[in-house]
Amino acid sequence: MKRFLVAFMLLFALLLTSSFLQPATAKSVYCAQKCEARCSKAGLKDRCVKYCELCCAKCKCVPNGTYGNKHQCPCYRDMKNSKGKPKCP
Repeated sequence: MKRFLVAFMLLFALLLTSSFLQPATAKSVYCAQKCEARCSKAGLKDRCVKYCELCCAKCKCVPNGTYGNKHQCPCYRDMKNSKGKPKCP
């Protein structure tokens, strides 16, 4: 009986943790497409896309164009890195 209870608890814990991990690892198709377009002319494209996707996930928007237009998304515009400089490309 004790073994059954331990096995059940382990299975329950595994199911519970897997349900929390899925949303954190899933990428938004919207953010991926918008950030690809925004970073298409960037010199360090992979870095640009990485930070753009982080900002998009939090703000739920990406400004139009490849540069500027940050007034379209105030959250995106106002995010700063640890040095006080703009975080979002």
